Amino acid sequence: MFRALTTGCAAGALLLLGTLSSQAPAWAAEDGAPMAKPTAALQPPDVVPALTGLGSAVSSTSHPVKTLRVDPLAASSADPLNNGAAVVPDSGVAPVSTQTVTGPLSAGGGLSSLPVVSSLSSAIPG
Repeated sequence: MFRALTTGCAAGALLLLGTLSSQAPAWAAEDGAPMAKPTAALQPPDVVPALTGLGSAVSSTSHPVKTLRVDPLAASSADPLNNGAAVVPDSGVAPVSTQTVTGPLSAGGGLSSLPVVSSLSSAIPG
């Protein structure tokens, strides 16, 4: 049954291809006369839709980058950024700690949660 079906389909395809190849294409010139050259004119470029599309594309692609979790191990027991180091100077100055930078990342934030990068990333739309 399958063999008869496949043979029938193959014979039909060959018959169709044979009839299509024997006909001249519709665009062919008759009696050897040269074909007319196609004429086409380009429209003047419209910049406003292109810039609008570019602006929406940039905002759509930059938003996930700005909110992407930088630390995949954030809020887990294996997070290497969860550990911090602090230095307490002797001269009465406030202690300096790495938790200021690694804290937002270890909480699961993205680039927009970093102290310095957040002000830079706010200039990018999205």
